[in-house]
Amino acid sequence: MKLLLPLIFLVLLTSCYNKERNCQDFKTGTFEFKYTTDGVEKIGRFVRTEDLNIDYYENKIDTASIRWINDCEFIMKHINPKNMSEEKAIHMKILTTSEDSYTFEYSLAVQPGSQKKRVEQGTATKVK
Repeated sequence: MKLLLPLIFLVLLTSCYNKERNCQDFKTGTFEFKYTTDGVEKIGRFVRTEDLNIDYYENKIDTASIRWINDCEFIMKHINPKNMSEEKAIHMKILTTSEDSYTFEYSLAVQPGSQKKRVEQGTATKVK
């Protein structure tokens, strides 16, 4: 019984803890991220301004518009979609930040029909 009260108090304190995010530091800049295609790990690079995201990967350049929802979330939409899947907007959310990188999650901004929401995560490192 003596341990129960301190344990409950500890659980209450830790459940209220929110990790600090400095999303403002990552709204613009040049970033790199690792991704895997056909079992091969590759490095992609992107440049983000206040309203554009320009991706450089596999000798391709892809540009998307950005609409910030708040300091840590934005909606990204391809400017010149090449197929139906690129026409769908992506919701990006910065989950945690460190000095030079951030962890994010992304998913379709609008889920089609009764399809289950698919959320992916990644980490981007600021290089400039």
